[in-house]
Amino acid sequence: MSVPTIVVHRDADILAKAVAARIITRLVDAQSAKGSASLVLTGGTVGIATLAAIAATPARDAVDWPHLDIWWGDERFLPDGDPERNETGARRALLDHVDVDPERVHVMLGPDSGLTAEESADAYATELRKAARPEDHGPAPSFDVTLLGMGPDAHVASLFPGMPALYDTRPVVAVHGSPKPPPTRISLTMPTIRASREVWVVAAGAEKAGAVRLALSDSGTMQVPAAGARGRSRTLFLLDRAAAAKIPPGLGRIASP
Repeated sequence: MSVPTIVVHRDADILAKAVAARIITRLVDAQSAKGSASLVLTGGTVGIATLAAIAATPARDAVDWPHLDIWWGDERFLPDGDPERNETGARRALLDHVDVDPERVHVMLGPDSGLTAEESADAYATELRKAARPEDHGPAPSFDVTLLGMGPDAHVASLFPGMPALYDTRPVVAVHGSPKPPPTRISLTMPTIRASREVWVVAAGAEKAGAVRLALSDSGTMQVPAAGARGRSRTLFLLDRAAAAKIPPGLGRIASP
């Protein structure tokens, strides 16, 4: 796994705009190299603000949207269109404003599909397997970029400290008893996240500073899930100054204005 690079921006607004610019550049580079690209989305305040920033910039037109696969790192097991679903926020912020191919927007199904949470997770795992290529060497694609938010408890996706999902080796898992509502969710597992070419952990706010410090230290993944969120070729921790305030001395960082 790659060693994290730390990038610090002044505040959450600048952070969202900077991450948006990075995403556009990374997707254009990937599409130039191989004709298509894959992006795993996250929810949360900064995650959705990042998507809105992509929609707001004319540079978004540099992306070949019909040749982009959109995935999610996790989803709340709620009906289609529920405002609490990560998909709903992503559609309103970005996906409804760009020319994505509906067949390449890979949604985690909710209870209105008639599936249980376990069946929804299995269905998503099937989609991942279909999209994986021989060179991915596994049951899921090596995503070009996996965006992850991080909670004050250092959870990523819906992988919470000490919960059984962290031990699961399947590509996707149903999560029950989440400490954050709603209690039932669908999540990529740590092996699927680690199969990504690049993992970007995005965090803002002073309440995240302790979790950031632990995630960048020698902490165990079972108690600090973000400590295990690493990409094959690159890992970025994209932070605002408040979230970066407790980073241990001696860790390299790239400070941005």
